[in-house]
Amino acid sequence: QVQLVESGGGLVQPGGSLRLSCAASGFTFRSYVMGWYRQAPGRERELVAFITSVGNPNYVDSVKGRFTISRDNAKNTVYLQMNSLKPEDTAVYYCNRHFSWASWGQGTQVTVSS
Repeated sequence: QVQLVESGGGLVQPGGSLRLSCAASGFTFRSYVMGWYRQAPGRERELVAFITSVGNPNYVDSVKGRFTISRDNAKNTVYLQMNSLKPEDTAVYYCNRHFSWASWGQGTQVTVSS
């Protein structure tokens, strides 16, 4: 079955960086648009970025210029490089297929705080 395993979160100071990874299995990864999402306490899950099967990235305005999404189809993995982190980036981060969600993984907690 489909599995999505996120990793790489942690506690970082404002202005810091983190690199998230999402290992996917159970489907033909290279054929799917993949997205990163986040859910902050008390808020709905929201899209952060997505990347097409051929590697074209798209970002929501709040992370443009700070976050970079990439993928390695040979490793069935999608990444999110997060730079210049802000406290408002604090959330649990998830990956999923962008247009046909599978069951959500456990996510990885990102906390931006001094």
